[in-house]
Amino acid sequence: MQLEMVQLSRVVFRKYGNFIDNLRLYVRGGSGGMGLQRLGGKGGDGGDVWVVAAKDITLKRIKDKFPQKRFVGGVGANSNIRALKGEKGESKEILAPVGITVTFDDGKIIGHLNTEGDRLMVAKGGRGGCMYSAFQPSRGKAKLIRLDLKLIADFGLVGFPNAGKSSLLTAMSNATPEIASYPFTTVRPHIGKLMYKDYKQVDVCGFQLASKAPFRSAFETVQLLTKELELYKEELLLKPAILVVNKMDLTSAEDKLLELKEQLQKPEDFSDLLPDDMIPKNFTTFKQVVPISASTGFGIDNLKSLIRESLDEEAENATEAVHEERLQELRHQVQQRS
Repeated sequence: MQLEMVQLSRVVFRKYGNFIDNLRLYVRGGSGGMGLQRLGGKGGDGGDVWVVAAKDITLKRIKDKFPQKRFVGGVGANSNIRALKGEKGESKEILAPVGITVTFDDGKIIGHLNTEGDRLMVAKGGRGGCMYSAFQPSRGKAKLIRLDLKLIADFGLVGFPNAGKSSLLTAMSNATPEIASYPFTTVRPHIGKLMYKDYKQVDVCGFQLASKAPFRSAFETVQLLTKELELYKEELLLKPAILVVNKMDLTSAEDKLLELKEQLQKPEDFSDLLPDDMIPKNFTTFKQVVPISASTGFGIDNLKSLIRESLDEEAENATEAVHEERLQELRHQVQQRS
């Protein structure tokens, strides 16, 4: 009986290869236009700079096409007798690949472009001159930003060698991973897609831990996996997790599964089975403990259903959080105006 964790929500990793996955750009909103003082005319606002997700675009193509990596919005039109209100300057759009995280140069996240057509304003144009500014325009905001290309998987499989991750990836998805020992790495993960009857596609990546530990019980293996994740990147343990118990086709697997479930109810009572330096700070609480056999197909459909349910639940919670954040912003804006 072998174990692996399914870390739900979005596990983000960087793909390395002969292409650019990070690009630094200078962006500036256009300056506003001059106001016309004697007639009270208002100059046009400067154009904004936007990053827009589009198909068939790469960061390398952006760099090659715009070697200066400078993007500036258009200047607002001056107010004149024929047009007292000057026209807004032309906005500048930077077409970028889908799957981009846009950040300021200090790393603060501006937003994400996950689907085609998503857009983010990265530099606002200056205000046109008007009576409140003595008819003098303001300059647009100038910033340094970064476009960070990330491949995003909906969940990741984490386990020690020979836990059956490759077999499980093959059984669940369209991946065809090699059966071999790899160190724990995010550089070359195995990728696959789970297909559902409603045409929903879910991306999966598989990671492997390089185990130097001898054979251990199922409970000890769970705690070692938790400790490895804690040492590698502790925030991964904040993600929801499902414990997959593989190789249930083996003799006495049912008895070992019952023992494991009992131990997971009160893990602190069994922590003395491990050396002190291998006990995790916090024991993982799993959404589900799912028995499967990747070789026979037992439990695979049930596992796929549980993964889908958990991801849908996480997406719904995230949507509610975004809506609540936007509602708070609107309330704040209303309070400022009143």
